[in-house]
Amino acid sequence: MMNKTMITLMLALWSLAVSAQRPQRFHKQLPAGNYSGIAALGNGHYALVSDKSETDGFFVVRMEIDTVKGRITSLENEGYRSSGLPNRDMEAICYRPSTNTVFIAGEKDNEVYEYQLDGQRTGRRLEMPETFKQADHNYGIESLTYDAHSHLFYVTSEHILKGDSLLRIQTFGDDLLPRQEYLYRADKPISSKHIFGVSELCALDDGRLLVLERQIRVPRMKIGASTTIRIYETKPLDEMFLQKNLVKEFRTRINLVSRRFANYEGLCEPFPGWLLLVADSQNRLKGYLRDWFLLIADQKE
Repeated sequence: MMNKTMITLMLALWSLAVSAQRPQRFHKQLPAGNYSGIAALGNGHYALVSDKSETDGFFVVRMEIDTVKGRITSLENEGYRSSGLPNRDMEAICYRPSTNTVFIAGEKDNEVYEYQLDGQRTGRRLEMPETFKQADHNYGIESLTYDAHSHLFYVTSEHILKGDSLLRIQTFGDDLLPRQEYLYRADKPISSKHIFGVSELCALDDGRLLVLERQIRVPRMKIGASTTIRIYETKPLDEMFLQKNLVKEFRTRINLVSRRFANYEGLCEPFPGWLLLVADSQNRLKGYLRDWFLLIADQKE
């Protein structure tokens, strides 16, 4: 006879297996996009950034999530909140509850600005160190998250910065000034044909920091294209060098019977015990790609 612990474990593994195999799309509710970041705003609301939007800003959507089935049951698009300023390749977004504002990282200018929920900038931004400002615009600031418990922002670039051998993860306080810097060893590319890098950070309520790494291979004929997605956890403490532990790994691909290829770039914690990912479809490129959402159960050490 199974005990309660075994039943709980089996249910958790079942939820993870089901959700990992069943990404979801909401093409009637959301326009085709380049969704590169997502943040939970509370009360079922989420902010989404699309790095090719016409102007600088973000979408707000409302989602209903069934944690028993591990599914998003509905998504309502509440519109785009524009700052009225030019697009700056928005790659990541986070929410700070104490000010009811969001912060958006742009790869074009390698800056992180603060916005009201109507989309207008507040005039404040993170005081970014020069090392990040000088990052390559194609592989610059890609990831951003906020830890409401430690009152810290975490920022990193997609690739290591020029002259470095490890990835820098920079923290900022509520005063928006730089604090501690951590060093993180990202995975090496599977092959010379793979596009690779860190696409998101996610601070969890329990103090862990998740790092989303992804590698992409796209053959000339597109059929056979694949992604390898790895989510690692770290525990930022007083040591500069971060140790990482693999939480989840999975692959997506395009073949003759499947079009579930997904370049997952956004990651957030909708509520404790669950992770929500969003993919950049390059505006549903040539009808092959989809704006996928994926809900998975969190696996602790």
